[in-house]
Amino acid sequence: MFGPIAEAIETRRLVLEPPAAHDADEMAVVLGDPRLHDFIGGEPLTVDELRARYEQLAAGPAPFHQEGWLTWIIRRRRDRRAVGFVQATVTPGARGLRANVAWVVGMPFQGFGFATEAAAGMLGWLRAHAVHEITAAVHPGNAPSAAVARKLGLRPTGEWSGDEIVWRGGDRHDRGTEG
Repeated sequence: MFGPIAEAIETRRLVLEPPAAHDADEMAVVLGDPRLHDFIGGEPLTVDELRARYEQLAAGPAPFHQEGWLTWIIRRRRDRRAVGFVQATVTPGARGLRANVAWVVGMPFQGFGFATEAAAGMLGWLRAHAVHEITAAVHPGNAPSAAVARKLGLRPTGEWSGDEIVWRGGDRHDRGTEG
């Protein structure tokens, strides 16, 4: 596997944990609202599909791949309830490692700053593991996700990835803020 291996991350209110197959039942409920797919496309995964995905993530990519797939389930510290996930795909870049990041928080848990806090925790962890460049792809109609990217210190570039705008930031002097 290429790059760092995900480990637990703690923030003020959250614990980020790499997923395991047994998390699929709980996460299928968290991610089951079709409205989550308005901007990212697709349909909610079934429990079996999600379990298979978590098993694949735990196994990692083939050893010859030049990318690392890192995913963390976002859990509230107070009750360990899953509220969403963050993820990063780490690849080699011109100045060292780079990561393309994303965040998804279940509908009932949106509006509490969980996405920003979890993504900021993930970015801090990535930077501590030699990731120098951060990008995220945000649909232009997804104002809440754009707000998270902005709070993280990312800025829209004018570049596109499919139907999403690429946001960039992440040199060691651009740490963003939690919100």
